[in-house]
Amino acid sequence: MFPSLGMPEIILILVIALVVFGPKQIPEVGKALGRTLNEIRRASMSGWDEVLESDKEAKKEVEEETTQPRTTATEAQEKP
Repeated sequence: MFPSLGMPEIILILVIALVVFGPKQIPEVGKALGRTLNEIRRASMSGWDEVLESDKEAKKEVEEETTQPRTTATEAQEKP
């Protein structure tokens, strides 16, 4: 996700977070961040599920149209 983020940068971020939030709030901040990321993941996955479902429905419609026999103009004229 962050390919240019090395170990020194991660340590610096953690030290800054420790100074800003304090040692007692770090676990709470981590839990809140984890919940937020989890909700984002769920929302994005449910969006993909809807897209996949609509694609399946469209595929079924196309298959139904292609498997039904078509009548030509002459066949339609011959039928009473």
